[in-house]
Amino acid sequence: MKEAKKSILLRVYLVYLGILLFALAIMGRVVYIQSFESSELMEQAKKQELSWFDVEAIRGNICSDDGTLLAASIPIFDIRMDVCTDSLTDEIFRKHADSLACRLSGLFHDRTPSQYRDELWEARRNGERYYLIKRKITYPELKELRTFPIFRRGKYKGGLIVIPHYQRELPYKELAKRTIGYESKDESNRVFVGLEGYFSQHLQGVTGKRLMRKVGNEEWVPVDLENEMEPQNGDDIITTIDINIQDLAQRVLLKELVSDSADHGCVVVMEVATGSIKAIANLKRVGRNQYEEGYNYAVGESTEPGSTFKLVSFLVALEDGVVDLHTPVATGYGEVFYSGQKMSDSHRGGYGTITAREVFEKSSNVGTSRIIVQAYGARPQKFIDGIYKLGIQRQLGLQISGEGHPNIKDTKDKLWSKLSLPWISIGYEVAMTPLQLLTLYNAVANNGTMVKPLLVKEIRRNGQVVKRFEPEVINPAICSPSTLAKARLMLQGVVDQGTATNLKNQLYKIAGKTGTAQIAQNNKGYGNNGNGVQYKGSFVGFFPAENPKYSMIVVINNPKKERYYGASIAGPVFKEIADQLYARHPEIHFAASKDTASPLIPSAKTGKRKDIEQLYESLGVNVTSVNPDASWARPKQIQESVLLIPESVTKGIMPDVTGMGLKDALYLLEQHGLRVSVKGKGSVVSQSIVPGSRISKGVEVLIELAVSTKGKHNENKPEA
Repeated sequence: MKEAKKSILLRVYLVYLGILLFALAIMGRVVYIQSFESSELMEQAKKQELSWFDVEAIRGNICSDDGTLLAASIPIFDIRMDVCTDSLTDEIFRKHADSLACRLSGLFHDRTPSQYRDELWEARRNGERYYLIKRKITYPELKELRTFPIFRRGKYKGGLIVIPHYQRELPYKELAKRTIGYESKDESNRVFVGLEGYFSQHLQGVTGKRLMRKVGNEEWVPVDLENEMEPQNGDDIITTIDINIQDLAQRVLLKELVSDSADHGCVVVMEVATGSIKAIANLKRVGRNQYEEGYNYAVGESTEPGSTFKLVSFLVALEDGVVDLHTPVATGYGEVFYSGQKMSDSHRGGYGTITAREVFEKSSNVGTSRIIVQAYGARPQKFIDGIYKLGIQRQLGLQISGEGHPNIKDTKDKLWSKLSLPWISIGYEVAMTPLQLLTLYNAVANNGTMVKPLLVKEIRRNGQVVKRFEPEVINPAICSPSTLAKARLMLQGVVDQGTATNLKNQLYKIAGKTGTAQIAQNNKGYGNNGNGVQYKGSFVGFFPAENPKYSMIVVINNPKKERYYGASIAGPVFKEIADQLYARHPEIHFAASKDTASPLIPSAKTGKRKDIEQLYESLGVNVTSVNPDASWARPKQIQESVLLIPESVTKGIMPDVTGMGLKDALYLLEQHGLRVSVKGKGSVVSQSIVPGSRISKGVEVLIELAVSTKGKHNENKPEA
């Protein structure tokens, strides 16, 4: 018995000893942790409970040139509730929970009053301190919500927690939407578009920091609703866009696109002197008579421009002196073959032999290509070098991403062929964006100075200008003054008596060029995609022609109706916008009515070059002759000096005597063996035989002067 008792006691003692040793081990571990690991473990615990979160800065605004909002950050709010805040007793909650649920249901219409009531009581029972009521409510909704039962008690007594966020809004919706742009919210594929993307670093500001505590279920509550580090709001971007011109351009473009059932189109209006873009509209068809700004065609679509590129060919040829305005060009019956491939004019039967100026004004493919091939066929690289001298082979470096690449290949390119020279001369086998092409025409309007298109003029912080963008010159002189003067005469002639006479009006003059191009279908050529030939109609120019204020390009792609010529579909858009700008802006009236000769510089008539030179030199006026060997010249004021443009006098070709005095006109016409009849008195305003026509000796010509024999002013001037 004693042996059994001893055995039991021994086992008990062993158990007690084990428990004692285990307790001592625990106590030893506690002492060790307290002495050596307490700081590290406390830090880990804090990290699990507290964390720093980013506080979103208010993104800066994008404004028009007068400060009108084009894009702004509108505040929206997440609403949460501390259902167990100390001041919210059971009695108060029970008394007002039903009323609160009813008001929430009436405001948001997403749940019934009973559903709201059940969720509020469930959150109360679970002790939730950060219960979600509603995400992304507007400020008017928040203002009403603050009047609800319980919530009207405020943050601490009513448990109302308001978390502000900001949402980007475009007040004018589709107006210049693609250019203003947006920033996608897809974190996995963050895409920046338009000015929002290009100036994102300025717009986004500096993110702040806020300390938050984890309260379970991955919910975080601010330790203090006051930010630990205040965010710095973004800068404002002031664009060059005139909201009224933008609205006008977009409305007129939309009307034409709908009328022609066209695929897409664009319009850009630019201020000549500064390059400031006053309007940029891009519309893409998305349904029957429905269009939206889906892509920035003006900036990004680099395609074959067609006949609007002929200005480039003539600028090069005129600058090199291989052709003059009155140079005769044989266009035959409107067809020519290059390496077995036919090139045709749109005018059936051709124009016969016409002047180089008429080639441009009538947009003759045959005439243009023959001028270039005859002059540069043996040295095509010289023609390409002339194009490169203009500076159009490079990107413009715009204040917006996505600019298309111009493609003007040289003779070393592997795709260069015997067909390249004639086809490049008329705007094929090259590619430019509408904005790049407009920049060249704007340079012609701007006395030869090419300026970079300007989309943003200022960056402002808290209303103060922190950066200003001035006009930037790309090429100070694209060509000589004489070439420039001839180019402007040709561009004005396109509207006065060429392919765009539908743009002509009595109030002011427009200068520009029509373009009609077949659209290449990737590598399938033209019209080989099963849908027939697709066309692109365009018009690019400036106004008022004598003293340009605005330049503009209009491009209409793939119209479904029978009309597809540039003069028919793009020309009316250009004219309507130009007409309304003329009506709205008095400064254009002044520019249009202002004679190119200053009041301080007397105007002279076309006549003998030496006589005109002597006249201006005697008055102390700086005068320059484009061709010092020319016998006859027409004076044109360029700023404070006078440029003498040669008047070509070719035997057997009818001269242009409009603007001359009677004495000079009689002398010149009689030198050609013509019999002259005169009507009226003053200077010549019209002639019965069109300038440039072939004439024979003894033919009678009638010239009409500015004042008739009855004393009435005669404004009837025939188209030349």
